[in-house]
Amino acid sequence: MTQTSDVILERMMALHPKVIDLTLDRVWRLLAAVGNPQDHLPPVIHLAGTNGKGSTQAMIRAGLEAGGAKVHAYTSPHLARFHERIRLAGELITEEALTDVLDRCYVANGPDPITYFEITTVAGLLAFAETPADYTLLEVGLGGRLDATNVIADPAITIITPVDLDHQQFLGNTLSAIAGEKAGIIKRGIPCVVGPQHDESMDVIEAKAAALGAPLLAYGQHWHVSVERDRLIYQDDHGLLDLPLPNLPGPHQIMNAGSAIVALRALGKDEAASEAAVTGAYWPARMEKLTEGALVDLAAPAELWLDGGHNPAAGQALADTLRGQPPRPTHLICGMLNTKDISGYLRHLAGVAQTLTAVSIPGETATIPADQTAAEAEKVGLPAQVADDVQGAIRAITAQTPNARILICGSLYLAGHVMRENET
Repeated sequence: MTQTSDVILERMMALHPKVIDLTLDRVWRLLAAVGNPQDHLPPVIHLAGTNGKGSTQAMIRAGLEAGGAKVHAYTSPHLARFHERIRLAGELITEEALTDVLDRCYVANGPDPITYFEITTVAGLLAFAETPADYTLLEVGLGGRLDATNVIADPAITIITPVDLDHQQFLGNTLSAIAGEKAGIIKRGIPCVVGPQHDESMDVIEAKAAALGAPLLAYGQHWHVSVERDRLIYQDDHGLLDLPLPNLPGPHQIMNAGSAIVALRALGKDEAASEAAVTGAYWPARMEKLTEGALVDLAAPAELWLDGGHNPAAGQALADTLRGQPPRPTHLICGMLNTKDISGYLRHLAGVAQTLTAVSIPGETATIPADQTAAEAEKVGLPAQVADDVQGAIRAITAQTPNARILICGSLYLAGHVMRENET
């Protein structure tokens, strides 16, 4: 019987008792066993950061592809299907190709311990090395210094998007500690684009770059971006660009666009690439308005939006985005994992939403129970109720407010569940 990628992925889950175990020893061992694909990649753009790295990567990809470049892209986690993590020369990896590289990595690893993310990252690198392309976009999974993607000796450029508090149980409890982990992707002599940072994060990043002789391209020092008369104005030592606003919604996307433009210009790309970056990017479940599907039909005439942000900074960005939307009663459907700062996330949203309907995330053992999410919402002044599932939450909201703006939020895992439900 032919194996499917799902079968192999399920088998890989059993190779290590922990989901996350930060070290590079197992990755180096497996990379050597499959021929060190990390040494045979098209030029790599390596991205780390707490928030914005996915959107920034999507913008860079749009800019490069508009000029005809073939671009590999690696991201995590996936939303609806694992294949989303690996994009080969512009296209999502096929089931046949994915099954092939997963099986080869599984066989090469044998019974040795290795985490799911580590072995699947090696599979992605193997697929990239064997498929011709012009660039490789590599997004860090967690942290940077000990992340499975941090095996590229000489990337073309590195990027650190805003650093904030998240994953403290793995990365440390201070911005300085977390920034130190993110700065682990900086390489000797390689330019590093740095998005807006808290002072304590910037101090750590600057020290690391100085120690390695890595030129920094830092927001506020080497480049600036702002909005003037509904246009994006970008400026650096090479001149000024007057561009359309990003098609990805939210004021935080202005800074992400700036980081993408810096990277493109550092790679020698022209103004057309920068314009394509801000107008042509697609990044699902980041303040995305759903326009068709089963859940959209269920919600009509209400609007249905989806966002996977899950930390306090993401809550702030989401609140800022909602304030910029046309007036409409906003009602949240929220589910989160117990590894997240739920009150820190929700307190930003209390002033922009009328109610919150809490749900548990289906199939996730680490989900916060819906009644606990509702209780936390009430504590920050957000009227809350509980629903058995997303469909029930939509029905309850639209029964009271047919013209609502319904925003499903709090977790990428919930977002993925919603995307799969919306397809049926």
